[in-house]
Amino acid sequence: MHIDTLLQTAKELTDSQTTMTLPEDWAQGRTAFGGVSAALLYTVMKEKVADDRPLRSLTTNFVGPLFADTPFSFDVEVLREGKNASQLTARIIQNGQITVIQQACFGTDRFSEVEVSNSDTHQLKDPHSLPRIPMIPGQTPNFIQHLDLAVSKGAMPFSGSPLSSLNGWMRFKQAPEQITDAHLISLIDAWPPAVLQMMKQPAPASTMMWNLEFIHPHQPVQPDEWFAYKAHTRQAAGGYAHLEANIWDSAGELIAISRQSVAVFS
Repeated sequence: MHIDTLLQTAKELTDSQTTMTLPEDWAQGRTAFGGVSAALLYTVMKEKVADDRPLRSLTTNFVGPLFADTPFSFDVEVLREGKNASQLTARIIQNGQITVIQQACFGTDRFSEVEVSNSDTHQLKDPHSLPRIPMIPGQTPNFIQHLDLAVSKGAMPFSGSPLSSLNGWMRFKQAPEQITDAHLISLIDAWPPAVLQMMKQPAPASTMMWNLEFIHPHQPVQPDEWFAYKAHTRQAAGGYAHLEANIWDSAGELIAISRQSVAVFS
């Protein structure tokens, strides 16, 4: 199922009693791909916010498994609607249990004398010259079939690599009608946590908290555009890893900053 169809379905839900399901082709092991569940939850929140208030910060906690082919519903609460900013929380509920919870801050531009330009660059090779993560049934997550991930630096999960960084490019294989923040949310979470490549054999790992900050203003992007991704592990010990990543558009403009806490069972 195309990503646009999923997002449109979530957008059209009328109340908390209405349900939808995720198909198996968007699964990640026994649960749904976290990026698409976060994108769906953001989509229903955005419907409660004025169009002139772009997303500034999004924090997602993956509380429990969200199963494919099983109905679930959304619950949205507007915490505060201020002059410039809106604060909301939302939840995905399946079988009476909260599976994903999210808090978002939307805000209009406001006057400030403070201005600091971003100087971070990625210097990655052209994505067309880089190897892609293949779709291998039974080995790679089902959702990979919908995405192009071109690896510049890093290794496959569970390969015993000494590296704790992961760099590359990403885009949808079948371009959406347009790139929205919801599309970017699902894309950015497509990469495996950088520490998984350091593990010598398969073992469970689960993202517990994911914070995503969008940089504004940024230029409109094309639906088939590549986005650069550079992630590094800040620290890992005691079964938990903390990772940070920057995301650029194809023109080299920084558009998002990602921070992630991962539980590693190895």
